Amino acid sequence: MEDSPPAVRALREKFGDRKPPDIRRKITACVACRKQKIKCHMIYGQTPCSRCKKRGLSCTVNRSLQMLLEDDVTWKDSVSNKLQQLEDCITRIATKVDIPDIHLQPRNHSETPSPPAAVVFSKSSSQTPISSVGEERLSPRTWAVVMDPRGGPASIPASCVSEIRTTASLGQLPCSDRLDLITTGILSSHQALSLFEIYHSRLDHFLYRILGDHTSLDSVRTGSPLLTAAVCTVGALHSSSLGHLFETCYREYRNLVATSSFSPGMKADDVRGLCIGAFWLHELSWALVGTAVRVGSGIKLHHGIYRALNGDREGYLQTRLYCLLYVCDHHFSVAYGRPPMSREGFIIDCASQFLETEHATEDDARLVSQVKEWSILGKVFDTFGVDVDTPIPPHSLPQLRRFSIALDSWHADWNEAFKANQNVGNYPQKGVGLHYHFAKLYLCSHAFRGVPPAQDSRQCLTPEMEEVANIGVLSAMSILRVIVSDDEFQSFLNGLPLYFDTMIAFAVVFLLKIATKYATAIRIDTAQILTLVTQIVIALRDITRNMHRQHLLVTIAAGLEKLLSKCQESAHHIQKSISHPAQASYHAQNDTSWMESITDFDFLTNFSSVGDWSFDYSAPITPRHTT
Repeated sequence: MEDSPPAVRALREKFGDRKPPDIRRKITACVACRKQKIKCHMIYGQTPCSRCKKRGLSCTVNRSLQMLLEDDVTWKDSVSNKLQQLEDCITRIATKVDIPDIHLQPRNHSETPSPPAAVVFSKSSSQTPISSVGEERLSPRTWAVVMDPRGGPASIPASCVSEIRTTASLGQLPCSDRLDLITTGILSSHQALSLFEIYHSRLDHFLYRILGDHTSLDSVRTGSPLLTAAVCTVGALHSSSLGHLFETCYREYRNLVATSSFSPGMKADDVRGLCIGAFWLHELSWALVGTAVRVGSGIKLHHGIYRALNGDREGYLQTRLYCLLYVCDHHFSVAYGRPPMSREGFIIDCASQFLETEHATEDDARLVSQVKEWSILGKVFDTFGVDVDTPIPPHSLPQLRRFSIALDSWHADWNEAFKANQNVGNYPQKGVGLHYHFAKLYLCSHAFRGVPPAQDSRQCLTPEMEEVANIGVLSAMSILRVIVSDDEFQSFLNGLPLYFDTMIAFAVVFLLKIATKYATAIRIDTAQILTLVTQIVIALRDITRNMHRQHLLVTIAAGLEKLLSKCQESAHHIQKSISHPAQASYHAQNDTSWMESITDFDFLTNFSSVGDWSFDYSAPITPRHTT
């Protein structure tokens, strides 16, 4: 008996059977020779045999079960060897290009290969869902009671119970160790550098230099892949030549955020990446703010003020990042009827002292001015809440006036404090004025809480509350006049954060409601308001013509154009009904009822719904009056 091939012997040994199988004979003659019962001569066992070749016959050999089994094992052994060679090749390539996180499953040559799933790439991409972090990684965490020998009894209570982190218990790579957009091949180095320059040279200066000490793409990449993705995504959103990269960058940024949210290794640069996304990416803003506040608290950014006041550079950077986080949080909470997550505390109270430290710059002064403004608006939110259907009680009017005076004082303190910036022109000074009008509009809009619409005979305001309401109307009109008349400020709109887009939209909707439903509550010039709104709609249409289609202001401009069309139609019916008092109430109710659908409209969270509003008028808007 001949020895079996090695693969066949391995198969028998695996199943504990070293004896030859019962089928011992191999078929070595072709069908034609077996039929003639004559000897079949094959060279090296290959068809055709000499007889069939000489006579031109078809030469085939029926394969026995033994031959089929042996051939199958031989084929699997060959595939296994090829897979092993492929794994070795990939390992050598990974070593050459310095990719540390490729894990290859070892293969035992003596075993039958499992389905070829030998290569597993560990990177954050859309092909790797969050749930792919398997249950085998979720090992139990170890906790211990600890006592810091350097601290006294007056310590933070929870500091005595600490988690003991080990490499095995972490289970995930820190965010900074993951691959970035360039390493994964999503962007070329040239594309990423161009997007970085767009953000770093202009956009970052609107928000008081979120990047801080990062002045190069290499520095940003070293800091955090999440920060790199945020910079490239926001840069693409504001680029005319590289706008086509936005979707790709946005997808990768979103996946990085999702896979990093529970990572134990998130740090200050990751908070910067979350804030950048929150300030400019409307669909993710609120979720990003929540994560940023949580991570910022976890890495104790609020502790930095104590070292900053003593001249420590790292404490200074932590403090200014916490202030940025505070402003970002309030942008997307107070204006949306949500309670802010970040607290006032010592760091806010010492903001002025912070500006006296050796590292402070004019960008920090701009940032502190925002902290002080939002501190006032946060108190407005805490005082009056979010019940827009209940009138402000008379005893709260003095408090409302105090807030108005606080905003006036804020404006007086900062209006002349900033000079022109080489990156964003006169925005620092002009931005103070627009922020002031945004704040006054938000505060004074409280005067209309609980006021019934025009068709209700009870619609009236006390003289004191009418004064507040008029200030709100003047602030809204001032916002629109700045946008219409200031060419430089128009150039800022393709770069300013989402808060500006939202408040511009709110100012227009506020005035349209006043002109159509509350014209009898206060003394206003309805025609003047509609003319001003017409001008802002035309201006926004021109401003957004070359913006990226995913920019929020593009959708807001289209939505406001539709609103104005409906309001102009409503105003026309109201004018006609003046000569028919009996029909006035009917017209007012029918021509302004559509406004109810946008009373609680949120331009950020309902971005995709704007185009679905029922008042879809496609007629172009032209000013009725130019006086």
